[in-house]
Amino acid sequence: MKKLTSLLRRCVLSPQILYIWTLVVLIVPNVALCITEDLPLWAALTNLFLPLGFYALILALGRTTGKMVWWLFLALFFAAFQIVLLFLFGNSIIGVDMFLNVLTTNPSEAFEVLGNLLSGIATIVLLYVPILVVACIQIYHHKTLPLALRRKLRIGAIILLLCGAGSLVGAYRTISSYKVLNDLYPLNVCYNVKLTADRLLATNRYHKASADFTFHTSPTHPDDVPEVYVLVIGETARADNFGLYGYHRPTTPRLQADTAQIVWFTDVLSQSNTTHKSVPMLLSAATAQDFNRIYSEKSIITAFKEAGFYTAYLSNQRRNHSFIDFYGEEADKVVFLKDDARTDHYDTELLTQTEALLQEGHRKLFVVLHLYGSHFNYRERYKPADAQFGPDIASEARPENRESLLNAYDNTILMTDLVLDSLFHQVGTTEALSAVFYTSDHGENIYDDARHLFLHASPRPSYYDMHVPLIIYTSPSFQNTYPEQLQALIDNQHKPVAPNASAFHTMLYLAGLQTPALCDSLALSSPHYACPHRYYINDHNEPIPLRQLKLSDEDFQQFKIHKITLK
Repeated sequence: MKKLTSLLRRCVLSPQILYIWTLVVLIVPNVALCITEDLPLWAALTNLFLPLGFYALILALGRTTGKMVWWLFLALFFAAFQIVLLFLFGNSIIGVDMFLNVLTTNPSEAFEVLGNLLSGIATIVLLYVPILVVACIQIYHHKTLPLALRRKLRIGAIILLLCGAGSLVGAYRTISSYKVLNDLYPLNVCYNVKLTADRLLATNRYHKASADFTFHTSPTHPDDVPEVYVLVIGETARADNFGLYGYHRPTTPRLQADTAQIVWFTDVLSQSNTTHKSVPMLLSAATAQDFNRIYSEKSIITAFKEAGFYTAYLSNQRRNHSFIDFYGEEADKVVFLKDDARTDHYDTELLTQTEALLQEGHRKLFVVLHLYGSHFNYRERYKPADAQFGPDIASEARPENRESLLNAYDNTILMTDLVLDSLFHQVGTTEALSAVFYTSDHGENIYDDARHLFLHASPRPSYYDMHVPLIIYTSPSFQNTYPEQLQALIDNQHKPVAPNASAFHTMLYLAGLQTPALCDSLALSSPHYACPHRYYINDHNEPIPLRQLKLSDEDFQQFKIHKITLK
């Protein structure tokens, strides 16, 4: 026992071991990314030699290795973050969207996810925390590397850097798309930090930039006719798990029992798998092709207000000081259920808020409902007594727990079915002309195939987090008054749709609002809907045509099975 203790002490106090240990754990993400990103040879060699040489040189510059380890703290932090990301998604570097997700996700959501990633958290704790502890111990004991050894290590580091430089030349000569800011870790992560800062600055300037913005909206429907229009934004609901879309389980019994008043669109792909991009596009005229207009334009709520509508924004999400909040606060009435300290708010509570609005007697009413839908942790989105699919207890993010996770997820779709059906009846029993537009911000991965993908927001999207439901309800009075719009909805039902591009225009077209921002060819209730080419907005806010996305064979197979057009 004494020998073991003595050996452990020597290891802890050895600068040489700390030097090698630090290099190994810092290069782990680079090795992993060479595999997960399937890098060409020259790109892979560059991704190994240049960072390893840089780390080796930094560690050899100072006498006290422990101090130099702390100089590399940011690199260690990024490495730990990258490992967690690989546990979650299986590929991709830390992107701008991931940084923004961290900054805009409320603590309760973060703990729900992290609390169910025990294996990933344990890995980074074992890899990175001991190094920092040992570095502190060596600093305390003044342990240093001999000068002669540091000189040799510097020479070795320079050789690695020269090898990396040669590999970099080879990468640029043989790979036409190669860019160090995109393909060399951790330089690409540092670049993404800079882009994140730029977007945060633009976000902070939003109120000033949009202060004088107007849609110049005017109504065309008669002033004395009462109207109610509701835009419902779902959360993390994928079309594959809706019985309405052919799912083998009865997850939407209420909607399927009353299909006379609804049209559900079958070829719908979200333009982003992240909430902080998808929802602002659903709430505004911005699309993947002109996303940056969100930084200077107001939302659909203002468009309706300009036309004389009383507006309300009712949310079961937490405020996150992003565009979702900014747009919501444009409404005459703003309710965030989770402003209340309670954590057990269910989407059904939004129905109570909606009913109260309907009872107030507004002749022209526009409402946005933002559901919590199917956001992980799924079991928290419905009351245990309402669960119909079980077991739904195991919630840790592991492939072997898929059955339980899927059961819980399907229970959340049942909750959404209840909310939508109840909402349709609420607005349909009023005397007003009424219509409801429902879609989800994005879908979800639930360990669906051999890739073992889970959740959403990966820099590389999948079929499962892109294919979303889109359902439009029109009341009998609306159908009788505007039969041409109902016919257009039916005619467009199986055409390709990007909901982020169509929600704004469809809602305005249904309500008969005129504005220079309205594009009839994007409105699903218009006979002029033109099936535009669809795009996906990538991590750098660039619109990528669907056919150019880096999708897996598994994704293409699902697109084919479900007759989704890559247009």
